[in-house]
Amino acid sequence: MLPEGQMTRALDRETISTRQGKLAELARKAPDMALRTLAHHIDLVWMHEAYRRTRKDGAVGVDGVTAEMYEERLDENLADLLERFKSGRYRAPPVRRAHIPKEGTGKTRPIGIPTLEDKVLQRRC
Repeated sequence: MLPEGQMTRALDRETISTRQGKLAELARKAPDMALRTLAHHIDLVWMHEAYRRTRKDGAVGVDGVTAEMYEERLDENLADLLERFKSGRYRAPPVRRAHIPKEGTGKTRPIGIPTLEDKVLQRRC
């Protein structure tokens, strides 16, 4: 049997997966219906799952915040991010530009590195 914390997280994942499935089914059944916002479906449990699914070992964005730093106050940070998202106050910060060498050419290709919070919001659905 799973420990209580792991069981709760597993149930949360199942709940979110079920909710995502219902939204997908609604979109399939009513393709002409405009889904203007999904914000009312997103809650703190959903944000925790989005954070869990977000890569933690990637490069940091322009704010310099690492996953370890963000996790120090994870519940507070996710609650604040959720509130800013739902209220419309969230604005994605600029992405950090990096240049990756192309193999064998001596050239580079630019990539954009978003902040951890932006990655979490992108993962939310």
